[in-house]
Amino acid sequence: MRKTVTSLFISLDGVVDAQDDWQFAYLDDGTFGALTTAWDRVDAALMGRHSFQGFDEVRIANPDSPVIGFLNRVRRYLVSTTLTSVAWPGSTVLHGDVRDQIVRLKQQPGKDLLVLGSPTLVRWMLGQGLLDEFALIILPIIVGSGARLFPQESAADPLTRLGLDLTNIKSLASGALQLTYRPAA
Repeated sequence: MRKTVTSLFISLDGVVDAQDDWQFAYLDDGTFGALTTAWDRVDAALMGRHSFQGFDEVRIANPDSPVIGFLNRVRRYLVSTTLTSVAWPGSTVLHGDVRDQIVRLKQQPGKDLLVLGSPTLVRWMLGQGLLDEFALIILPIIVGSGARLFPQESAADPLTRLGLDLTNIKSLASGALQLTYRPAA
């Protein structure tokens, strides 16, 4: 069975929203390599609407970006409650019973599935038991404001307590730490 994996930049205070590009100060070869370690073992990417639309804008403005090169090599799945089609060839919109659709994707033959960006989707998949590997690249910065990976629980986004097992830790030259977890058995 295929695994679902993710890797996210996160600040020390839990911010994952990089609207002002605070993460770029730490994006050396080692940090970029940590972020992209899963690329060789995946053949599909899952994204939420905001991340998908952001990468689509990058695709149009900067088609030579290494991230866009990766995304053009893999199958793309957009999880959305509002969109039913997209213009990016090779992309499929998942809506309706998304949990069932992701379970079916995991059961198909192939390499692993990468959740790219999409902190809301990551939280939802963790809560649904659909995420098999969860990597955080913790950057040595306090951002102060922005979307957090685990905001204070709300009725709209409940995530119950979830134990994680640390499977790998790596210190990077940039001062960042890469921590890899899997849900506890």
